[in-house]
Amino acid sequence: MKFYMTPGSCSTGIHILLEEIGLVFEAYIVNLVKGDHLKPDYLAINPHGTIPTLLRDDGVALTDFHSIALWLAETYPRRKLLPESADARESALAAMHFCVQHIHGEGFRRVFTPERYAGRQADVEAIKAEGREIVVAALIAIDTELAGKDYVAGGFSIADAALFYVEFWADKTGMTLPRNCQAHYALMKTRPAVRQVLAEEGYRS
Repeated sequence: MKFYMTPGSCSTGIHILLEEIGLVFEAYIVNLVKGDHLKPDYLAINPHGTIPTLLRDDGVALTDFHSIALWLAETYPRRKLLPESADARESALAAMHFCVQHIHGEGFRRVFTPERYAGRQADVEAIKAEGREIVVAALIAIDTELAGKDYVAGGFSIADAALFYVEFWADKTGMTLPRNCQAHYALMKTRPAVRQVLAEEGYRS
């Protein structure tokens, strides 16, 4: 398999899952700043020009966090990346969706790329601030769900990989994580796969 990623991005969550499973894959760095994601050779694989992308051995390209994470969980069930009970499974999927679509898609997208929303240059800082408010409120909601639990849905799951990368972003952008999120973030950084991924992507755990 071929894994297209950008260090420190949402692809970090998928990178963690790949290492948790112990898969052999070829990693390709997509430099977003240089526009690698918009080059014809990459667009031929992922027409959306997004990361992450996982090109499976059968030639099928999975081009978003949800589809990759779910495929990994269902293809390698022995790794138990999704809970067995229906209720816990739904909780994990809902949390993953909330992290990727809301915290990332609505919050951090405003923080990192405010120009997508700004009609005038003067709007940029206000949009960044709005994004931070969205992230903070969302992490408080997640924090409530984490009360009394080590991981989102009992044991480690694909939801925790998604939550970790937005916690990582919050940490790196100077946001204070709520208590339970901070405990989750610290616990995640003790996992061998997470420590390996952070080292490989150039970050200290």
